[in-house]
Amino acid sequence: MIHTPEHQTLVASHQPDDALWNPDLEPAHVERRTWNWLNIFSLWVGMVISVPAYLLASGLMQEGMSPIQAILTLLLGNVVVLIPMVLIGHAGTRYGIPFPVLLRSSFGTVGARLPGVLRSLVACGWFGIQTWVGGFAIYQILNGLFRGAFIGEPLPLLDIDLAQLICFLAFWLLQVYFVAKGMESIKWLETLAAPLLILVGVALFWWAYVNTDGLQGTFSQPSEFVQGGAKEGQFWSVFWPGLTAMVGYWATLSLNIPDFTRFARSQTDQIVGQATGLPLPMALLGFVSVSVTSATMVIYGEQIWDPVDIAGRMGGFTALVGLLLLIVATITTNLAANVVAPANGFSNLAPSLISFRTGGFITAVLGIAIMPWKLMETAGAYLFVWLVGYSSLLGPIAGILIADYFLVRKCILELESLYQRTGPYEYSRGWNVMALVAFVISVMPNIPGFLVAGGIIETAPAFFIDLYQYAWFIGAFLGGGLYYLLMRGRAPIHK
Repeated sequence: MIHTPEHQTLVASHQPDDALWNPDLEPAHVERRTWNWLNIFSLWVGMVISVPAYLLASGLMQEGMSPIQAILTLLLGNVVVLIPMVLIGHAGTRYGIPFPVLLRSSFGTVGARLPGVLRSLVACGWFGIQTWVGGFAIYQILNGLFRGAFIGEPLPLLDIDLAQLICFLAFWLLQVYFVAKGMESIKWLETLAAPLLILVGVALFWWAYVNTDGLQGTFSQPSEFVQGGAKEGQFWSVFWPGLTAMVGYWATLSLNIPDFTRFARSQTDQIVGQATGLPLPMALLGFVSVSVTSATMVIYGEQIWDPVDIAGRMGGFTALVGLLLLIVATITTNLAANVVAPANGFSNLAPSLISFRTGGFITAVLGIAIMPWKLMETAGAYLFVWLVGYSSLLGPIAGILIADYFLVRKCILELESLYQRTGPYEYSRGWNVMALVAFVISVMPNIPGFLVAGGIIETAPAFFIDLYQYAWFIGAFLGGGLYYLLMRGRAPIHK
């Protein structure tokens, strides 16, 4: 075994098991570790500037927050989620391994497939949502150019018209092209698009500034939680689930961030790239979002939280350029955030049969099946059912990964054993029962609250409804703490 902690590779004397290895899952070789902090920063800018991220702050305003409250909640949530991003990303940079392989250390060589698939299914949902956003932008462009000629009656069961469906599928095919080209095409696209995406934010802000006399009165918009407001005294009941939703938005990437940091040149590059690329750009996007949302009240007489809808109402050449840039923004976000993780996750199910490319195609197909437009119907459904709901599943996985890597193993992994069924990560027939117990117990407290939020049941004990507001936090701390306690009697693996 090579003892150098950084840039380890598999050696010929330790042949990997075919059920655990393929070229896409093996540790990144030194020649592939070329991403500097600017590449990672550009990756994050490409992922941050997107319509669903824009909707976070404007969605909080729809729920009653003032512009300042919405921006600060968004910023705080992203500072919080940066911590697991950097911690879990450490393993990717040190050992060059992707997320599904890192999971084997804590869940076992076979058990790792369970959390890997859960993360992949959430990504499929996000892939569908982003594809719907991009397709709807195309739909707006066509109707703007041809004066609404493509607006039709909703199709049975789908609840969207034929032109919307065709635009959705066209945008889907555009992304499948990049999936077929592989990981390097994604890196190239993210780096090239980052400056253009910054221009999108600047252009939207300038439009709001010009059309509202310098945003006069924009940030004086009162909170609905103040005395006499429509939601007087209810601030904390919106803030905590709102903060959880902000954390939940990137809870997906906080798990599979090794899929990207495995290509970083050093820990400094991954830390600096993430610290500069996530919290501040998200806060700036939130600033643009609340500025534009407030401006729509002045310009159109109503708050419009969807920038695609706003661009469609602008009309003319400005709308065309804006919608085209939104399409670029959606592609860059979707490929990096919602294809890489499930492609690797599905590949881990049967490495000899499913490559990264095949896993990406599976993701694309499932993204259609969820009918994502239904998840985007209201701000409340988007924030409190979708974002908070899946964070209750992903929080425990993050806690277990961090506890295993830093507390149980002290950042030391047997690289070759992660690819072998006979090694120390085999546990009991490939399953670490301790990890499964910690995961199940830490998910259970959030189930009643999710069922109520999703309208599946009418009511549950108030304690569990309140607990659901902190779903990611409860899951992460409970999962990590339980796992550490259950694994304390087992000696860490040092070689």
